[in-house]
Amino acid sequence: MQKYIFPFEKLDVWQLAVELADTVLGTLEKLPQNKHIRLISQMEAAVTSPSQNIAEGKGRQYKKEFIQFLHIAQGSLYEVVTLNEVFRRRKLFQEKDAIEVRRSCEEIDRKLNGLINSLRGKRRRFTSDDL
Repeated sequence: MQKYIFPFEKLDVWQLAVELADTVLGTLEKLPQNKHIRLISQMEAAVTSPSQNIAEGKGRQYKKEFIQFLHIAQGSLYEVVTLNEVFRRRKLFQEKDAIEVRRSCEEIDRKLNGLINSLRGKRRRFTSDDL
């Protein structure tokens, strides 16, 4: 019997977002439980939010709604980047772990932008940032 696959599970960006969440949650589990509880809680919420918003948006009836949820996912991803930097500076995340989280966030951000542009029917334009 074949396992049912939800439409959002086929999206590379969703798969990468789930992998990022799993990695970060594993790193957070190693931190002392009595320190920075609020920051840890914020990171747990932020890192699980992109995949949830991608999934929820994919289930919407209209393309415009899906795009809106992808933007929300992107905002949560930016929160992860910010918290990752705070954790790195406070030495809560090892440098190598923080670098890997940032690399994953960059890849997810590029894929979110690509998906948004694809849904809008836009071709990617180069900017001075690309040079």
